[in-house]
Order: sequence, then C-alpha cells, then structure tokens
Amino acid sequence: MSTAATSFPERNAAEAADLVLASEATEPKVLARRARQRRQMYVGQVASYSLGAFVLLLYAHDGVISTDIASLFWFGGLLIIGTFAVLSEAGIGDKRDDHYLTVFQISAHMALQFAFLVAAPAIGIAFISVLFLIFAFGTLRMTSAQAMFTWVLAATGLAVVFLASDLPIGMPVATRLQRGTSMLCFVLVIGQCAFLGLFGATLRKALYRRSIELKAAYRRIEELAELDELTGSYNRRCIMRLLDAEIAKSRPAATPFAIALIDLDWFKRINDAHGHPVGDEVLRTFAITIFANIRPDDRFGRYGGEEFLLLLPDTDGRAASRMLERLRTIVADLDWSAFSPGMRVTISAGVVTLRDSDTADTFLARADSALYSAKAQGRNRIATN
Repeated sequence: MSTAATSFPERNAAEAADLVLASEATEPKVLARRARQRRQMYVGQVASYSLGAFVLLLYAHDGVISTDIASLFWFGGLLIIGTFAVLSEAGIGDKRDDHYLTVFQISAHMALQFAFLVAAPAIGIAFISVLFLIFAFGTLRMTSAQAMFTWVLAATGLAVVFLASDLPIGMPVATRLQRGTSMLCFVLVIGQCAFLGLFGATLRKALYRRSIELKAAYRRIEELAELDELTGSYNRRCIMRLLDAEIAKSRPAATPFAIALIDLDWFKRINDAHGHPVGDEVLRTFAITIFANIRPDDRFGRYGGEEFLLLLPDTDGRAASRMLERLRTIVADLDWSAFSPGMRVTISAGVVTLRDSDTADTFLARADSALYSAKAQGRNRIATN
C-alpha cells in the first residue's frame, strides 16, 4: 500500500549534494530551491496517501474494514503533511542541518502506520510492509544516530504490537477482490522499492558529478594558494617549498642545481614616476616574459616586492649564467614605451650553484650576495658567487 514514504525520493540529487557544500546552506538560491523541493515532496505525499486511501476503500468495499478507516487514514496523512508544510513555509527547517526535519516526519508517518495497524489488524501486513519503506527512505537523509533512534522507535512499536497484544495481524485473501487488493498493496510497495533504487542511482551520479566539480575547485584553490595574485608566479611560501624539494632531490643524485635571485632595477622609481598601476603592469609583463623563456622544469616565483627567485634544476653555473644573461637581454630589449613613453626596464641577477654545505638559507644568502654585487657594479647585469 502506498504511503507518505513515497515522497522522500522526491528530494533530488542536486539538493543531496548540498550536504557536501554546507557553506552554501544559507544562500538565498539554495534556500529557495530547498523550499521548492519540499513543496514537491508534500505534493508527492498527498498523492501517496490518496493511493493508500484508495486501496483501503477497496478493502472496505469487500467488507474487510470500515469505510471510516480509509477516510481517517487519508485525513491523518493530510494532517501530518499540512503540519510540516506550514513549518516549511515558515522556514523552520532552514535553521537546521536537516531542513526536511526527517526524523520528525519519519516518526510521525510511522506512528500513523502503527495506529492503523492497531485499528485494522486484518490488513496489518500492508501497514507493516510500508514501515520498511518509510525507514529506508528516511535513512537516505538521516545520520547514523538519527537512524538508530528511529529504528528503536520502530522496534518498540513492533514489540508492542506483536508481544504485548493478541491482534490478529493478517492479509485478507478470501475473495478475488481481497486477493487483487492485497496484490495491489505489494505491487505499490515493490514499485516504491524500485523508485528508491532509481533515486539512489541518480543520487550517486549527481554526487559523482559534484565530487568532480569539487576536485576541480579544490585544485583551483590549491593553485591560487601557491600563486602570487599579481604576477601569476609562485608565491614566496611555495617557491621556498620548491627550493627545499629541489635541494633534497639534487643532493642524492649529485646533479647540479642553480638558482637566480632577480631584481627589477630601480623599480621604486618606476612606481614613483608612473604610479603603482603601471608598476603592477610592469611586474606582470616581466613575469610573463620570464615564463615564456624558461624551461618546463624551471620554477619561477616572487620572492618579495620586485625580487624574484628562479630555480634551475640540472643546471651548472655556466649554463645558469648564460640563461640569465639571455633573460636579461630579452627584458632590456622589450618595448616598454607602451606603458609610458621612454620607459626602460632592466634586471640584475645573482646566480649561484648548490654546494654540499649549503642549506636553503645559505644558498639564498649567496644568491643575495651575488645580486648585491650585480647592483654594485651598475645594475643591468648578472653576477655569480
């Protein structure tokens, strides 16, 4: 026999995926969508109770139960639905993690089934079979603790019915109509089980799609956490982590490893003369230029201000110096007049290779010393240490 349990699958997969993104729970669009879904659920519940009442009327027509049972069953279901619909429209559920108030709804619907199981034990198997569906649908939404609580309620009710009473619980099959009606009860229950399976498959697909989206978003967040917002190069924290990793990698393999600490010459003057927006564009253009002219395995990051750190794995001192000299020439030959007529931008760099005794700090200190030497020699040059 169809009951209110049927409506719980109406909660579509997109809403279920909101469990994954709890931070969206208070957004107006999410709240509006949830309210719409709850209304759809209540419409489904009305339809379910109407089908259930129709089955009861068939039993009443054959004299198995009173017509009043069918009427009371339908009105009792509408009372439960109406109560939760009012709470839904008042936004009561939106204040809770479970905005469907699932435990309360499941408890109310199970209580109604038990009430009519006692009132009409001759068709009690029909009401009992629906209890399984109500509980199964509810567990799609409930937490483990909530499921255990409702299970205890159901078990207690069944114990009272079977152990504390002598109710003649049965399923009438004496006449052709009774057999057909009993068959209809189980057909509807099996149909609801099938619907539950389809809903579960849809839910899994939706959650899978959402997990793909979340993974992509997480990767993007990781990228943003590693990148300098202005230049798109690695930020200081990330480039320092990469430096440690390259040192740890090159030592056991005894492969050469060079770094270059690069500084834009007289960058403060550019900011003072042309403004910070122009200075930002200069930094961005410089970073893009470096990215376009380094190897895929090289790592480039903003060390601080107008200073940048370039990691050159598998590169000895001579090769590193040649590479930095090439980069210096490329930057100096760029047409910077697009930012301001007559503007000229150059770089200085300190290039060093890893020694056995170097730590990350001493390695950087030697690069900084070489950079200082390049500046002292007049800038727009490469120095080694």
